[in-house]
Amino acid sequence: MSLQILNKYISSVKLRTHVLNMAKNGNSVHIGCAFSLIEIFAVLYEGFVSMDPNDLNHSERDLVCLSKGHGVMAAYSCLFELGFLDEVHLTNYFSNGSLLKGLSDSHIPGIEVSGGSLGHGITVATGFALAIALKKQNRKVICIVGDGEMNEGSIWESLLFIAHWKLKNFILIIDANQFQAMGRSSEVLNCESFKDKLDAFNFETWECDGHSRKELKLVLDSAYSSNIAKPKAIIARTIKGKGVSFMENNNIWHYTRLDETTYKQSIAELREI
Repeated sequence: MSLQILNKYISSVKLRTHVLNMAKNGNSVHIGCAFSLIEIFAVLYEGFVSMDPNDLNHSERDLVCLSKGHGVMAAYSCLFELGFLDEVHLTNYFSNGSLLKGLSDSHIPGIEVSGGSLGHGITVATGFALAIALKKQNRKVICIVGDGEMNEGSIWESLLFIAHWKLKNFILIIDANQFQAMGRSSEVLNCESFKDKLDAFNFETWECDGHSRKELKLVLDSAYSSNIAKPKAIIARTIKGKGVSFMENNNIWHYTRLDETTYKQSIAELREI
């Protein structure tokens, strides 16, 4: 089968349910930072990324690089909904011998970079974008970072390099959920205004509601269709823990594990966004 863009609606409820099930099954953390990514991944895979459903390693595929590797349950959930992972993978998440780890792992088809050391994934994505440009291929490189991750110097070195080489096939998405592991991003190390900085770094930049599929589709399409010879950046304003009231903007859910009560409460609250 040739490369194609999948036109399939991916349910936010299903994706968040898979995240909760994985976290419960694996007695693992990072629920809040996966929830802020849900709509971003859904929109990318349901109508933007070009791939071969029969070969996730196709040499001319678009690349989705999750530099914010601790949010990987959102990516795994999406890959499962598209049929690229099996139920057993979600059931055995984060268990001994499991295929799926708690951080993004490039050995898994559909996961392009290994993430966990923040600021690392974007450097790999930068290399991908340069190689694609040198080969004159028509392929998109989408790199997803967190707003806390923007504290890393390797992020800004990569952005300088990307802009210098005018890698217009590169799309940066900042999951700006206002938190990082140890607190509010604005209090740990304030990097705002992202838009002003990215504009100054010679990126073409948009901001949107990162939970609005309509807005995400609009800015992604605008970025892809732009004729300006600049790399692109999208600041997606999101809510950490989006979808469960007691998790939203509550940074304790960066490292808190589910018990039977909070699992059932979370499942009961989920609604389509």
